[in-house]
Amino acid sequence: MSSTPETPRIPKLIILKTGSTYPSIKARFGDFDRWFVRGLGDELNITVVNVAAGESPGHPEQWDGIVVTGSPAMVTDRAEWSERTGTWLAQAVEQQIPVLGVCYGHQLLAHALGGEVGYHPNGRESGTFTVERLETAEGDPLLGHLPQSFKAQLTHRQSVLRLPSSATLLARNDFEPHQAFRVGQCAWGVQFHPEFTDDVMAAYLDVQAPDLEKEQLDVNALQAGVTAAPEAGSLLRRFAELVRQS
Repeated sequence: MSSTPETPRIPKLIILKTGSTYPSIKARFGDFDRWFVRGLGDELNITVVNVAAGESPGHPEQWDGIVVTGSPAMVTDRAEWSERTGTWLAQAVEQQIPVLGVCYGHQLLAHALGGEVGYHPNGRESGTFTVERLETAEGDPLLGHLPQSFKAQLTHRQSVLRLPSSATLLARNDFEPHQAFRVGQCAWGVQFHPEFTDDVMAAYLDVQAPDLEKEQLDVNALQAGVTAAPEAGSLLRRFAELVRQS
């Protein structure tokens, strides 16, 4: 009697949602998790868990991959949910589960692994900017395919001021020295937003305009500089591929 082959298991990825976008942007484009799901593609079994609302992600070993979103919260506030999530992420890294932290997630991952997070001494970075991939990223499974210089969407006031001692710096720019890092073989943090489209970035600048003007930033120039950032955006699909391979 012939046997039928088993259906391949679809890898399970969890998105740790650490907050929500501005209400007006959410009404137009949906929330953070929707942007990540779109970027990661449809070849993973994706679950969204709102850790900022107290939802539990279970045990790290339940997941084949982990993505941590951005947030309007600040890592330095050390909210209970954030600290708990940081401890969970450190366990995931120890277990060598692929992790990608973005913006707040990048900072929380660094904090959880012994780095230092705080307000950037030069204030806010918001808009489309050029990021430099460093020689240390040659052959990196996630960033190694990127060009040496690429555009990325950014909006943040806090930064990783000091990397964990175990981290390898992978990318930087003139404003932010720690744009991307890796710990071990499969845990990454990126300060920039691979999930943002140029329309989302422009909407952020619209909402932030009053604060940007108070901070003496040129809103018109920032808006004029918004452009698509497909190389940065490709990281999500690449991370999904790494999760499937692992």
